[in-house]
Amino acid sequence: MSAAAFVLAINLFVAGIFATAFGIVAAYQRSAIGARWLAAAYGLGIVNAGLEFILPYQADPRPVGFGIFATFLFALMLCMVGLARHYRLAPPWRRLAALALGSLLVNLLILDMPRASLVRGLLYQAPYALAQAVGVGIILAYPRRRALDIALLVLFVLSALQFLAKPFLAMQIGSGAAPQAYLTSTYAAFSQSAGAVLLIANGLLMLLIIVRDVMADMTARSETDTLSGLHNRRGFERRTESAMETARRSGLPAVMVVADLDHFKQINDSFGHAAGDGVITAFARVLGECADERMVLGRLGGEEFAVFIPGANPGAGRLYAETVRSALGGLSMAELGITRPISASFGVAPLRAGDTQSDLLRRADAALYEAKTGGRDRVCVAGGDAPPPLRSVGPQRRGWRD
Repeated sequence: MSAAAFVLAINLFVAGIFATAFGIVAAYQRSAIGARWLAAAYGLGIVNAGLEFILPYQADPRPVGFGIFATFLFALMLCMVGLARHYRLAPPWRRLAALALGSLLVNLLILDMPRASLVRGLLYQAPYALAQAVGVGIILAYPRRRALDIALLVLFVLSALQFLAKPFLAMQIGSGAAPQAYLTSTYAAFSQSAGAVLLIANGLLMLLIIVRDVMADMTARSETDTLSGLHNRRGFERRTESAMETARRSGLPAVMVVADLDHFKQINDSFGHAAGDGVITAFARVLGECADERMVLGRLGGEEFAVFIPGANPGAGRLYAETVRSALGGLSMAELGITRPISASFGVAPLRAGDTQSDLLRRADAALYEAKTGGRDRVCVAGGDAPPPLRSVGPQRRGWRD
């Protein structure tokens, strides 16, 4: 067995491993839709390697040679579709279709050109380089690129350059007098070795990216309250701790707002738990609509919610709470069968030097208790931290008996 054939056998084995790995990920993690395409891509890689092995035994090498070109090109294109699907981007179908049709046509036209022709070599390898360029475009279109994504982008660039360099290498050392002699050439040994390195690097990076994002998705789901769509207590506390640390380092103010739906037990008792769930969902939606992206929103449990606002003073925290309170009061709950107005009480506490998250929540809870005992449907700021009163502070309507 020649050196190139030995490396080709390794490539076949590696392609099988990655096809299996991506297939397992796709089977056990249905959200990893990109893994299905990548499994198919590496499956085509197995077919490609098999065709390379049977090429030396063909009397007319052109059909198998065309099959080798087509399977490898489509394997690369399936990788790009899988990458786009994983990133939740629309695959560039038109570009890929144009690349496939044009490349296959050109390959048919150059089948009988001399193997030593540089033009033939460039026309043969250019579609592979263009497929890598499509991958670069997909990664650049992904807004949340991180280290692994950048590494994959660099790999695509290097891979494209490698494909474009191959014709020049073939000109220097020869790629065999005929297609059947390819595997016995020194060029084939170099080409298959470079392919093995890129095959493994590409597979590992894509697998790591998928595993990274699957784990992040699982973590997010474990830290998300299914009813409200906000962070649950665990997720809220983890993100708030990080935001508090950032606030401490920057010296910027921050506030904690806690909220509690008024008379929530009576809502459940009078209109049913389905109506109560609808109220929680509606209140969570209002919290989100009144918030901006820097805020951390969470449902701590039952009818209690919390919002951590970096960069805000007590006045800004109270203004946010009043905005939510007013918006909630304007909601109609008729579709839930609730004919009485819904309200919530709020407590606001600013972050102080040396505060732990428990300290901050405790002072906000104390302010919330003050709002509850003061008549509900109002906003109170922790004692000693209250800014001048707003005109709209206090209850504006009553729908439940105190």
